Amino acid sequence: MSTDNLSAGVTIWGPADLTRRLDDVIQVYGQAMGYTPDLLATRRSYIGSHVHRRDFRAVACLDERDRLLGFGYGYLSEQGQWWHDQVRGAMRRDQRAYWLNHCFEVVELHVLPSAQGHGRGAALLRTLLGLADARTTLLSTPEADEATSRAWRLYRRFGFVDVVRHFLFPGDSRPFAVLGRPLPLQ
Repeated sequence: MSTDNLSAGVTIWGPADLTRRLDDVIQVYGQAMGYTPDLLATRRSYIGSHVHRRDFRAVACLDERDRLLGFGYGYLSEQGQWWHDQVRGAMRRDQRAYWLNHCFEVVELHVLPSAQGHGRGAALLRTLLGLADARTTLLSTPEADEATSRAWRLYRRFGFVDVVRHFLFPGDSRPFAVLGRPLPLQ
C-alpha cells in the first residue's frame, strides 16, 4: 500500500490492498448502491477477479481509524471483458472508434452515504484518473436527476459527457448512462 496520503485522505492501493480489504469494499459498495446481500455475494467474486486486469489502478479513502469511507478502481477496457462488450454493442461505430480505443474504465467509485458531501468522491476520482494511462475514460452510472444526484454532479464537474443513455445491463432493471471524457485531466 502506498504511504502517500493524498487530498481528502486518499491512498493509492495495489491489487493486494483491495483483495485484503474486499469485505470492506463490498460493504461500502452495497450501501452506496443499495444492493441486496445475495446480489453482493455475486459481485464479490467479480470484484476480486478485477485486480488481475491490465493496468489495474485503485484508490481508497480511509478515516483516522483505518475505516474505509470510499474507494474506486479501474483498468484498461478491452474486448472480451463483460462491461466493455456490453457497452460496445450499444455504441455507434464512430463512438467505438473514439471511446474504446485505449480506454480506462472506471469500474467502481463509491463513498459511504454517511461520508458523502465532503469532497471524498472528487478526490478519489481525481486521483484515480491521474493514475490512468489511457486516451479516454468511460464509466456507467444509474440514470438519475442530474440536479439532485451527487454522482451526476461530480461527473459533470469533471467534464464527463453522454456516450450512451438509458442503457439496460443484463441482470439490472435500472437504466444506466455511459459517460466519458478524454484523458488526461487538465
